Amino acid sequence: MTAFWTEPDYDDHEIVHVVRDRTRGLMAIIAVHSTHLGPGAGGTRFWHYPDPKDGLRDALRLSRGMSYKNAMAGLPLGGGKAVILADDNRTKTPELLAAFGDAVEGLGGKYVTAEDVGISEADMVAVSKRTAHVSGLPVSGNHAAGGDPGPFTAMGIYLGIKAAVRHKLGKGSVEGVHVAVQGVGSVGGGVAKLLAKDGAKLTLADIDAKRAAALAKELGGSSVDADGILSTPCDVLSPNALGAILNEDSIANLDTRIVAGGANNQLARAHHGQTLFDRGILFAPDYVINAGGIMSVATEYLARRDGKETGVEAVHDRIATIPERLEQIWEASDSTNTSPDIVADRMAQELIGRG
Repeated sequence: MTAFWTEPDYDDHEIVHVVRDRTRGLMAIIAVHSTHLGPGAGGTRFWHYPDPKDGLRDALRLSRGMSYKNAMAGLPLGGGKAVILADDNRTKTPELLAAFGDAVEGLGGKYVTAEDVGISEADMVAVSKRTAHVSGLPVSGNHAAGGDPGPFTAMGIYLGIKAAVRHKLGKGSVEGVHVAVQGVGSVGGGVAKLLAKDGAKLTLADIDAKRAAALAKELGGSSVDADGILSTPCDVLSPNALGAILNEDSIANLDTRIVAGGANNQLARAHHGQTLFDRGILFAPDYVINAGGIMSVATEYLARRDGKETGVEAVHDRIATIPERLEQIWEASDSTNTSPDIVADRMAQELIGRG
């Protein structure tokens, strides 16, 4: 693997920890971007990368994103991310998870892990047997903070879409507003259900076309194929699947006034935020609008660390601040003629002491 500090996504990261445990079958990368506000927090991704450099790139890029996300969410946490480099068969064993827990413990609390792609709640339980620096664990009661962060992420995105509709369209409700949702898994599907309750008009798409069609039928919307959703005429495009979907070609084909969704790293390149801005399309920076999940994870972890019991209402109180932060970004964008992604990055950099 190449020297990590020569990678384009290396951004003065505090820790880049490569873990190899041959006996227990673990190969992992833990990246901590910043601990300026607190321990670096972010999920663990279990994925097969044909080229390990892609795993390093993910760890570097996503940990930086978590620094920004946690700072903008007002959390006393820095940014971190872990990537477990799965083999061709994506073999996941109790021994591998134990080895990963030991690696997290070995960082002495500088990194706090949670669920991400390829990692389940049960996996986090296994990791928690080796380290206390883990969150996203099953809740002990119906009203306790913690558990699956997906519904909290969806709630934040839903509130962010409503804020975008107010700011861009001047409407106090999403009733009759046409929202095209890309990806209808636990997050995107949750966003669609919340919007449907408010009377939004929905067009859904997913790589699993049958899942999108079934949910569209349930909610009274329509579905299109995965390739067609980005060019669907709509008021709001809500990307909740893959990252790097907004590039020169896709932006040129957009027929929307707002892009607001939970997918991470939606802009393929840094300048694509300006491309959206030049087209008059309002963009909700992804790491701001999709912070509901980390707010849940953080609330759970901080309460457990401090020996307190915290209810789910504390998570909802944090999520309610997402529209306020977005409005701050958009107002600054309007007043300075600067794209919202740049405004958000500058705010986050100030918060983590790198302005």
